[in-house]
Amino acid sequence: MPLLFDDDLLFEDSNGVRPTTVINCWACELPANGCPSPNSWPYYVRTVREWLEFISEHGVALFDTRRRLKAALGAYSVYRAHGPIKHRFEASTWNQNMGILAGFYKWAKDEEYADAEPFTYRQAVWAFKGQVHRGRVNQSRRRQAKPHVTIKYLDDDFTDMFLKGLAGLSPGGERDLRYRGRELARNSAVGRMIVSSGLRSQEYTFLLVCEVPLLPSRRTAVPVSFPIPSGVTKGSKYRESWIDYDSLAELHSYIALDRAAATFGSSWRPPARWGEPLFVTDADQRGGRVNGVRVQWSSLGPDERRRLVAPEGGSMLLSVWGQGRPFTGWSTVFARTSDRIRERYEPRFPHVNPHRLRHSMAMATMARLMRGWYEQAARQVRDTDDDAALAHYLRTQEPLLILRDLLGHSTSLTTEAYLHRLDVLRLFTSLYRRVGKEYGLLDEDVELKTEFDDERAVV
Repeated sequence: MPLLFDDDLLFEDSNGVRPTTVINCWACELPANGCPSPNSWPYYVRTVREWLEFISEHGVALFDTRRRLKAALGAYSVYRAHGPIKHRFEASTWNQNMGILAGFYKWAKDEEYADAEPFTYRQAVWAFKGQVHRGRVNQSRRRQAKPHVTIKYLDDDFTDMFLKGLAGLSPGGERDLRYRGRELARNSAVGRMIVSSGLRSQEYTFLLVCEVPLLPSRRTAVPVSFPIPSGVTKGSKYRESWIDYDSLAELHSYIALDRAAATFGSSWRPPARWGEPLFVTDADQRGGRVNGVRVQWSSLGPDERRRLVAPEGGSMLLSVWGQGRPFTGWSTVFARTSDRIRERYEPRFPHVNPHRLRHSMAMATMARLMRGWYEQAARQVRDTDDDAALAHYLRTQEPLLILRDLLGHSTSLTTEAYLHRLDVLRLFTSLYRRVGKEYGLLDEDVELKTEFDDERAVV
């Protein structure tokens, strides 16, 4: 847990408990107050610390009067919007910071540390799924662009171009002779795994090689179940996604060839700043012995996973580089691949961050579900020895519920909002036109002409 300390290391003085002490008390309660993810704790504490530093420079206390706090909030808003460039916030970042500060002051008032807060609220009423909801809206929030403008995904042609770029190929599939990149097999295999399964960044970065699903004995049209260990999932919540057969086959090829060559006889050990090495023996898909003690992989978090040393040498993580060292720099790989494609082949190609591939998987999966592709595949294998449970699931569940489970959302309402942010209307329109033309149900040219017949007649 990140904590704050004053230069004199005191927790209180003649004025009472120090503000940093109060912030530390709030931080220690974050895991039980709706913020269970350790990755979020430093950001929450840093947000309150930066607010404290700013108002202290203006002679305002953390728990000052409401009038002085409101004045400080106004100055802080101007500072973050029009101040020095390196200190400016985008609207989304500002709103996130205001949400954190609002939660902090609410906690402080409940714990009787504060008598006032700098925020003003208005009552709001909204309707969702036929129900009317009421609540308060923080007036300090800035207006943002429509969500689907800010959160992007890759269309099928751009996804194919990106995956070929990871493999060192041109958009046409030929070897890019001007590219001198390394670890192409790893980049391509992991990239396809992400696009197929929709794993989050932390999930695929710290996935262990022994946690990769086994490859079925023969090719199947139904995707293969992909368990995601709770040690790396968001909120430590176990879930199962899936991966298509071809992507899983490429992943196993990387493991058996390139990865095996990199890790065999490796002398790699984690640096001292990470902590003591964790030596693994008797490893299987569910667990193994770590320094002589039997553990389940699902109980290990990212910090412990990157310290695991495999029995044959090298890291236990799926992604390695060099002489078996763990590789975690996926954002850099994706950024450089995007830049190369944009500079050499397609100027319109966007910047690809790790989460954009998750969005792309959601849209591609939703398109296939709406067209019934997976349901048709399930019917083809229902009488075989393939995954009968998954085939039954695909035939009986609605597309939205399937996507909810794959993405790891707690409720389908979250999935609906997620799809709304990805501009799913465009997907429905595209499918409507494609299927309509394919089955002769839609003659777009005739329809457009007749739509404007009356207008031409008037002219």
